[in-house]
Amino acid sequence: MSLTYQETKLQYAALRQTFDYMLVERERIVRFAEKHAPASMTFVGCGSSYCLCESAAFSARLRAGIPAQAIAGGDLLLNADRYAPLLARTLLVAPSRSGSTTEVVEAVRRLRESSGTPVISISCVIGSPLSAMADLSLELPWAFDASVCQTRTVVNLYAANLLISAFLGQDEALIASVDAAIREGEAYMAKVEAGIRQAANFDWTNAVMLADGELQGIAAEGAIALTEIAGVQAHSFHLLDVRHGPMVVVGPETLVIAAISGSGNEHRHNLLRDLKKRGATVIVYTDNEEAVPESTVDFVAASGVTLDPASQGIPLLFIPQIAALCRAERLGMNPDHPDGLAAWVEL
Repeated sequence: MSLTYQETKLQYAALRQTFDYMLVERERIVRFAEKHAPASMTFVGCGSSYCLCESAAFSARLRAGIPAQAIAGGDLLLNADRYAPLLARTLLVAPSRSGSTTEVVEAVRRLRESSGTPVISISCVIGSPLSAMADLSLELPWAFDASVCQTRTVVNLYAANLLISAFLGQDEALIASVDAAIREGEAYMAKVEAGIRQAANFDWTNAVMLADGELQGIAAEGAIALTEIAGVQAHSFHLLDVRHGPMVVVGPETLVIAAISGSGNEHRHNLLRDLKKRGATVIVYTDNEEAVPESTVDFVAASGVTLDPASQGIPLLFIPQIAALCRAERLGMNPDHPDGLAAWVEL
């Protein structure tokens, strides 16, 4: 049993700790934001963390009503001067597994020195360089992944980012939905893992993640997990946007993982049928499996509980993680040490 698999299966135990911790920190987070009254929020990260930043920025705009953007750590490091108008009076939020990634640490340091930008850091180790320079440091050591590929870590950082926006926007329904997703998590994993493995147990050589809105960033992280763990080319797109070009590379060797929620089911179902006609194997995440016609998919990973669309990202991420592990195990690959990959980058 790989360390990556073990950490994947421990993610909900860590999520419960993260949720409880964030509730304790709620007042401090809100007071910090009120003190600085930012004109915007900027989320900065690298790789998986940057994908989470994309979701977090969307949530900040939608839930807290604050203009927000995501910037890759390396981009910010190289181009901070050019982005000065975008960063004026911003509140910087930096989620990171290690708190030591060079691009993020150096970019934050330069912004602190040049303009005194207020910083919230979220890291999964105690006393990281990023934590040391932040004005408000949140630390989730129980969510740290020792494996090179992140699984437990990213879903915990996703939840922490989401809760910050929910706190600032006083979105009590979203907070309750995150709690529900965590509460049902162990049962969900037990219910869907075998079906994911069965559907993903074929010679797929490329993968596509499909999701909209706040889930697009976490879907992009799912594509990274498929690339890192399974060693395949994987990409993410908005659900219906896959028709606008990417459909040409979907075929019998393609694994598609799609998040289905909200209205417009006719359009979604037609897309799933078209993906199946092209020979793809399709796994769908949804709250209610009865909402997806069996003829359009190979497996439905249903949570069985109605969740806010943003909190659906928590159970969604388990699907590409297990699918990737299934392929790695079948081909005798070591998911704990992918070739050419380090746990975090220090330049």
